[in-house]
Amino acid sequence: MEEIIENPGNSRNSLQKTAMTAIYDFLTYQSMGQLFNVEETVSNLCELPYEECDYFIKACLIMAIKHEKEAIDRFNANMRKWTFDRLNRVEQAILILSYVHYYFVDPEVDKGVIIDIAVRLSKTYLSDNDYKFVNAILDRTLENVR
Repeated sequence: MEEIIENPGNSRNSLQKTAMTAIYDFLTYQSMGQLFNVEETVSNLCELPYEECDYFIKACLIMAIKHEKEAIDRFNANMRKWTFDRLNRVEQAILILSYVHYYFVDPEVDKGVIIDIAVRLSKTYLSDNDYKFVNAILDRTLENVR
């Protein structure tokens, strides 16, 4: 996944892609039972010293690590005939990014905006109709009242 971020800059789209990639990397390391270094990962993806990397990326990754189990439990409770662990890792990263962005990183952002971001990422990085599943699960999981 690292190839998608060459020069992230500070555009919101680039920040979201980088945050998704960082979460993807975390999930990959975790699946291999390897230690994960937040600062090194963020710094490598941004091609900057960690201290100079955008807050949004760092916050999304740290909240994803901190609230991963909570997010997965919520997604599993809202999936029909499916479980989170059966999703591909990119889809998992998009869902977890959406969850932590909505609940922990930017509590002022509208649910529709979060879903639009996730759908856009899904259309870019997943199979043709996977965005429909992402849209539906986020609509059921992200509550309007926080």
